[in-house]
Amino acid sequence: MGAAMGRRGRKDMVKGRSAGSPKPKAGLGLALSMPRTSVLYRAFAATSVPLVPLLIRDARHRAAHRARLAAPADLARWARVHRDPTRPLVWFHAPSVGEGLQARAVIDALRAVRPDVQLVYTHFSPSAESFAASLAADWDGYLCYDRTDDVERMLTAAAPDLLVFTKLDLWPELATRAAARGTRLAMAAATVSAASGRLKWPARQLVTPGYAALDLAMAVAAVDAERLEYLGCPRDRIAVTGDPRVDSVLQVVAAATPTDDLALPAFDPAVTLVAGSTWPEDEAIVLAALARVRRRHPGARLIVAPHEPTAIHLHAIDAAARRLGLPDPVRFSALGRGAIPAVITVDRTGVLARLYGSGALAYVGGGWGRKGIHSVLEPAAWGRPVVIGPIDRDNRDVQMLELRGALLRLSEPDGVPQLAEAWGAWLDHPADALVAGAAGRAALEAERGAATRSAEMLKQLLERR
Repeated sequence: MGAAMGRRGRKDMVKGRSAGSPKPKAGLGLALSMPRTSVLYRAFAATSVPLVPLLIRDARHRAAHRARLAAPADLARWARVHRDPTRPLVWFHAPSVGEGLQARAVIDALRAVRPDVQLVYTHFSPSAESFAASLAADWDGYLCYDRTDDVERMLTAAAPDLLVFTKLDLWPELATRAAARGTRLAMAAATVSAASGRLKWPARQLVTPGYAALDLAMAVAAVDAERLEYLGCPRDRIAVTGDPRVDSVLQVVAAATPTDDLALPAFDPAVTLVAGSTWPEDEAIVLAALARVRRRHPGARLIVAPHEPTAIHLHAIDAAARRLGLPDPVRFSALGRGAIPAVITVDRTGVLARLYGSGALAYVGGGWGRKGIHSVLEPAAWGRPVVIGPIDRDNRDVQMLELRGALLRLSEPDGVPQLAEAWGAWLDHPADALVAGAAGRAALEAERGAATRSAEMLKQLLERR
């Protein structure tokens, strides 16, 4: 599919406007001709937000709710002092950390070709707060709820020249209101899984105006491009550019050693499995498998990095290990220079991408329920073979690695013996693990360049005024 470097629908609505001419101000005629959200959608957004506090059960999410409500005022305060109208402003939105890593690769590449831009970065998940701050954007913070007044206030404050949504997190009111102002709209790393609720009624009807307002949708793969078109994005505005997350993880691995500032004691990674982004269902599998493997390989070791490393979660892992007769787990933050523990539980965030390099094998959590598989790209970038649970929810990265022989998918109810057998076999024949890991790394190398391609297309879009 060809990239739409112009907005045919929008551009052609403005009589006499050429591709290189300045954008018109959003007058009444132009605004009326733009895609608009439905009355039903706007009413739903307006009435549902006051109900959010009734659904929140913890302080972290209550604070995030307050931050979303305060976002328009926070952005306006920054803009009054720091917004430079002589410089173009690009606004990136990514809901959480995974999407943020995709956005970061494109941001870095865009800054290389357009160092003059100001950058606003928004997120929606509280887990992304520290990540957003690490980007050194001119302003970073929460995105407001998709209510008309809040959206208008943020757009008025930032006055963006280009608004870029990441992966699937396109907000229809924000998209259509920005388009009506003459802001260019794009999606980076655009992905639509076959199981996405947006493809079903009534969600599809509610979100279609936002997709119809896009100038450019940069799809990860051809199947994503087809689904974007089904959601309402015109075919001639869609380009298949690949996944910039690949560039991001390869950069992380290139810039770090496995134990870079992690204070890991020196040990043989060849006997270690790193289990990342785990949930209780995953931990039951990897702990039971470790108990079996240690019968023949007493030096086998497990590092467990829970998706939510709360005290309650970590204590549950301790209890499960004791029930299996394993040595007591040792917290990552308490590691010293003494004997190496058999089970290490990671009690901090932000280190998993590098921790995968500390083992010979990787287990990625999320495959035993409805959570969804977490990123398999980090361990593949380290050249580690990957193991997951049976449910991948149409995950393209999983399928790519599985096709190359770099990923093992466990099945129910045999997950424990399958993992123990594979782990033991890789310990008996470490060269096989190296071959599988190298195949995964090669798969990523073949996918390089999406961030650069995306940035170049955004640069062209930004310069079409």
